[in-house]
Amino acid sequence: MAEKKLKITLVKSTIGAVPKNRKTVEALGLRKLNKTVIMPDNDAIRGMVRQVAHLVKVEEITE
Repeated sequence: MAEKKLKITLVKSTIGAVPKNRKTVEALGLRKLNKTVIMPDNDAIRGMVRQVAHLVKVEEITE
């Protein structure tokens, strides 16, 4: 069975964001605008993405 992963891209700057959201984006490994990371699809990552959904774009990929 193929493992699910999430492709997460930072599409909006964190300059005006709440400090908690800034820390969440940084914890996802996103440092610069338009940077993309691939993370495992689990509840912890989904929760982090949900918290900063207005700053990121998410795509599901299977490998």
